[in-house]
Amino acid sequence: MEEFVLKTDHVCYKLARILGALALIGLAACQQQEALPDKPPALVHAQVVELTEYAPTVRLTGEIRARTESDLAFRGGGRITVRNVDVGDHVKADQVLARINPEEQEANVAAAQAAVRAAEAQLRQATSTFERQKTLLARGFTTRREYDAAEEALRTAQGSLETARAQLATAQDQQAQTVLRAGVSGIITERNAEVGQVVQAAQPVFSIAHDGPRDAVFDVQESVFLQEPGDNRVQINLVSDPDVTAVGMVREVSPTVDPTTGTVEVKVGIDNPPQAMTLGSAVTGEARFKPRSVIVLPWSAMFSQVGEPAVWVVDPQTRAVSLRPVTIDHYGSSNVVIRSGLQPGETVVTAGVQSLRPQQIVALAGGRAG
Repeated sequence: MEEFVLKTDHVCYKLARILGALALIGLAACQQQEALPDKPPALVHAQVVELTEYAPTVRLTGEIRARTESDLAFRGGGRITVRNVDVGDHVKADQVLARINPEEQEANVAAAQAAVRAAEAQLRQATSTFERQKTLLARGFTTRREYDAAEEALRTAQGSLETARAQLATAQDQQAQTVLRAGVSGIITERNAEVGQVVQAAQPVFSIAHDGPRDAVFDVQESVFLQEPGDNRVQINLVSDPDVTAVGMVREVSPTVDPTTGTVEVKVGIDNPPQAMTLGSAVTGEARFKPRSVIVLPWSAMFSQVGEPAVWVVDPQTRAVSLRPVTIDHYGSSNVVIRSGLQPGETVVTAGVQSLRPQQIVALAGGRAG
């Protein structure tokens, strides 16, 4: 019995020592945990949201075109025998561009001239007969019927002569149309026929860009027109030499959208273009929109929430951050324009956003709360 009591006391003594050791270990762990300092707030850069007068710009690439272009064609058909100009040639208004074989037209002129001569002879004969009948009637040596017949023959001869002369004028005009002249000064931009080719009346043979004012033509995305323009002025720069500049005015906006590109054609008139801005030259155009009050943030402030743009907003009292979805109005090269989601006076994190989590306490660089 004593041996059993001794063994029991021995076990209890060991158990007490083990429990005491565990208590000491727990106490030491608690003391060590209490000794560890709290994690410092994340240091971030931030800025106070303010309304800014912002005048966005749009830059596009286009080309120089003539303000007026037209097609040139023969008014009559025939085989082309002469072609004097090529694409890119500058021509004057009275310059001959091409000719067609004039044999048919020359034959028509000759026939019309013969018809005029015949009509003139008939008129002379009818005039002589009428004058004779007029004299005889006055003396009572002819009848009224004979006189009226002579007068009718005279009127018929006069009408026949007028018809013959009109046909001659038409034949001569057709003969003149065997020569194609420029009609205006300009540059040949297209050639649609060659020597030996038979062309029909009004079939375009050349296209000409008239001298004078030029247009800078741009294909503009439809979304650009959602913003209100400041004015109609556009700064034009030559791509090959940016020092060559001009100022143009928007003079025409296409009423339809190109179904292939989804763009709208805009023509900017340049009244006195520099000589270096030749037809087909590549140019850039820059236009400003009407200034408006917006919120502008740097790209570094942007974060993503479920694939949508968002920013980290700092609570001025607790310095805790929360994620706020925003709507983007415009993307710039180094900043973004916020349409909605923020109010002036709020503080937004602009650097260090990738390491933040909701309700995390932050420290602002410079010690400012916003």
